[in-house]
Amino acid sequence: MTYATSVRTARRAASFAAFLILVAGASGCSKLKARDLLKDTLVIWGGEFGRTPTAEGNDGREHHPFGFSMWLAGGGIKGGTVYGETDEIGGAAIKDKVHVHDLHATILRCLGFDHTKLTYRFNGRDFRLTDVAGNVVSPILA
Repeated sequence: MTYATSVRTARRAASFAAFLILVAGASGCSKLKARDLLKDTLVIWGGEFGRTPTAEGNDGREHHPFGFSMWLAGGGIKGGTVYGETDEIGGAAIKDKVHVHDLHATILRCLGFDHTKLTYRFNGRDFRLTDVAGNVVSPILA
């Protein structure tokens, strides 16, 4: 097996694995909904970064923090909502950008916490998970 063949095989396997993860996520949400548990369960799927929209030669795609997707379901999230937008090639977020502090604030709201009051003391200072920022993304809430 050549290097190029093994890279193609690895990419196909990774694509199939991503497909299986999406199917499993949808299946899990369906089961939660069928048992009337989805309304009380917050499901989050995502990663810590996206991937560049173009390949970098034969080396695959690079880490890409400027435009990527996550999905949330149940637990106070409005179903069927799409929020935010990237440019036409997925290179950068251009509309309704959500900072990680905003995502954390929204998740905490869904879990019943006010992110501005959830603090911990360290070295004589109160810290919060959303630092001194973070706004709840209200349009996605049920």
